[in-house]
Amino acid sequence: MSKHVFLTGPPGVGKTTLIQKATQALKSSGIPIDGFYTEEVREGGRRTGFDVVTLSGKRGPLSRVSSDSSRREYRVGQYVVDLVSFEQLVLPMLRNVNPGSDAEKKICVIDEIGKMELFSQAFIQAVRQTLTGSGTMVLGTIPIPKGKPLDLVEEIRSRKDVKVFNVSKENRNSILQDILAAVESCRK
Repeated sequence: MSKHVFLTGPPGVGKTTLIQKATQALKSSGIPIDGFYTEEVREGGRRTGFDVVTLSGKRGPLSRVSSDSSRREYRVGQYVVDLVSFEQLVLPMLRNVNPGSDAEKKICVIDEIGKMELFSQAFIQAVRQTLTGSGTMVLGTIPIPKGKPLDLVEEIRSRKDVKVFNVSKENRNSILQDILAAVESCRK
């Protein structure tokens, strides 16, 4: 029996777009929903980083391109992760999400559980607690396996209470209804 729904797929395939569409549909049907998604930041046509955007409308940097590699810092490729900003935005919300009840499951959107976010031990802990708690269902995204496995990602992928959708260019325009149906059945 699935309790949570996750989308996976290659970078840029449209996972965040689907999450946003699903969120809007769920919100408009009055379901309590909170969480965050990650959005590209572009300047002059090139990607300069990522922002965290919460569903309550707060926004802050997740990472920015940085050529200065002298400081010991959290890096993914050319990006430096702003852990403080990420944790300040996301942790209060994740820790707050638990008061859902079995009768009225809250939905928590977590886009994404990826390399950048996983530098935060507190985030890993909060996600685990949210997945285990009974009053919250998670609608999230995880990357496809590439290189060294990310522990939490593999843990989620292999959980029996998680339904994973593989998003591709072929199905991304037709899969929304399936995702919403899965969310509905998880909330029951």
